[in-house]
Amino acid sequence: MPQKISQEMLNELYELFARIDNPDDIRLLLEDLCTYKEVEQMAGRIAAARLFMEGKTYTQVIEATNISSATLSRVSRCVQRGDGYRKFLSKEDK
Repeated sequence: MPQKISQEMLNELYELFARIDNPDDIRLLLEDLCTYKEVEQMAGRIAAARLFMEGKTYTQVIEATNISSATLSRVSRCVQRGDGYRKFLSKEDK
């Protein structure tokens, strides 16, 4: 029977990422946690968010990232209404 994912388990995941202080270690963890395709998809979402924040259109973002329109719509909503992309993508530009 599959294990139920609890809030405690989610918190442990978040805390694990918070302890990592360099990109190589994050890469190592993501290689163990995710498939290569999942990591690629996350990278595409970040690229799409950055392009949206630069004022690119849906068409331009799809051409640059080749992500699905459904994923693109979610990224767009998160850029417009969420906090994560804006907080962390703008932080690295400073």
